[in-house]
Amino acid sequence: RLCFEKNVEMKVAKNTLIRKALESFNDTKYDGIYESLHGVTALMFSDSPKEPAMILSSFRKTAKDKPVLKAALIDTAIFVGDNQLEALKNIKTKNELIGEVIGLLQSPAKRVLAALLHHHEQKAGGTEAAAEAPAEA
Repeated sequence: RLCFEKNVEMKVAKNTLIRKALESFNDTKYDGIYESLHGVTALMFSDSPKEPAMILSSFRKTAKDKPVLKAALIDTAIFVGDNQLEALKNIKTKNELIGEVIGLLQSPAKRVLAALLHHHEQKAGGTEAAAEAPAEA
């Protein structure tokens, strides 16, 4: 149910079937996953790199250390072992990264605009003071 809510697809498959599917790609980037294929294996597919890790960690709160993370493949990076779950939870999604970049790009522009406005206000204030001084004399 939680997988469905988070748009994560979960499949259980035989380890030999997974191995043959990965070997059919003839790519060495999957070599780190082969040693993790033992026992019961469930595959989780998601558009978000951190949702499966979040689901596993939330499930662990009630199930006490089960299920165990065997391996994760995100683009070209392979995370092997249960100790990598925390790192996977901290991965930023594409939208989070875009938001950070936009925030970083806006920050200097806002500072420049604030400095220009402050400088303009100081000049305007100085002009008014100069205009008042000759009128008093």
